[in-house]
Amino acid sequence: MKRVLPSVVLALACLGLWFAPGPRHVAEDGLRARTAEVLEVDDSSLITLGVMEYGSERLKVRLSDGRVFRAVNELRSQMELDKKFRVGDTALVIVPEGAGPDDVLVARDHWRLGWGAALFAGFCALLCVFGGMTGLKALFSFVFSCLAVWKLMIPLSLSGWCASAVAFATVAVLTAVIVYLIAGVSRKGAAAFVGSMLGVFSSLALAQFFGRAMNVNGATMPYAQALVNAGYEFLDLRDVFVGAVTIACSGAVMDLGMDIAVGVSEVSRHNPALGFRELFMSGVRIGRAVVGTMTTTLLLAYSGGYLTLLMVFAAKGTHPVDFLNSTLVSAELVKTLVGSFGLVLVAPFTAVVSAFLFSRPKETELA
Repeated sequence: MKRVLPSVVLALACLGLWFAPGPRHVAEDGLRARTAEVLEVDDSSLITLGVMEYGSERLKVRLSDGRVFRAVNELRSQMELDKKFRVGDTALVIVPEGAGPDDVLVARDHWRLGWGAALFAGFCALLCVFGGMTGLKALFSFVFSCLAVWKLMIPLSLSGWCASAVAFATVAVLTAVIVYLIAGVSRKGAAAFVGSMLGVFSSLALAQFFGRAMNVNGATMPYAQALVNAGYEFLDLRDVFVGAVTIACSGAVMDLGMDIAVGVSEVSRHNPALGFRELFMSGVRIGRAVVGTMTTTLLLAYSGGYLTLLMVFAAKGTHPVDFLNSTLVSAELVKTLVGSFGLVLVAPFTAVVSAFLFSRPKETELA
């Protein structure tokens, strides 16, 4: 029962967040979106300019209730937003209330949630089969993290709260839930939590300083301008950027903090006579071994997000001094290097906290 209770509590917390109100809407979309099978496709009205297309793609679709409608799909020469349909595809179409057979529907996008649900179900099954009870806890913490970001961090930030402070508070809650759920209420969990939060706070402080020093305004984030134009002109995009950096690096920082805390815990368990200095050096050596690969992992993870940007600069023959000084690349440099900074700093932080906690008398062990 003691092992199951935390998972039950977290499942109830996820349920509560699910029914919590979401972000404030700047407009209400009263139109119904439904799935429909594409029966016919007419591309004769499309105009092709090089690799770009624009115009209207005309469709004939059948709803799940059997009704057949004409539909239109507008292409605007924006490759990241445009979509084309083929016969047999499942489309998401907008059906006005009381739509008749002569109405023309709007094809919003491809229906992707079917395969998305299958992929998520496979991930859940693999996690639970491989990890057992720990995997189930990890699954609950995964769902809780998604809901906490969507139901807490985003609504509070959109309401005018300081986005970086909200992000840090969200990370603190998530780190506490995940660490204590996996490690239990113990010295190991306390060391991982404190060390991780010190690393995250360092990343937050560095992002605040270098974001301003390098004049990174935050507008480089996707849809930042659209968000401001939608009625949120009061948002401090630089502060939102700092919050995004904090969230982005927190996972890797938490991972390293847990690795070092577990390592020092095992060293202390096998040799309880070791003092603070010996345990600290053990934690530092564990951190050195892990940091070497983790920083490269973080670099590769971030660089994958702006690979096409680097390819554009390479294709144009842009000098490194020019593209490294650009706003877009500077923002990614701050994100990558600040995250790596926090990752490196969490190693000595966690080593110190772990050595302090595990060198104490064992009667003070929490669990």
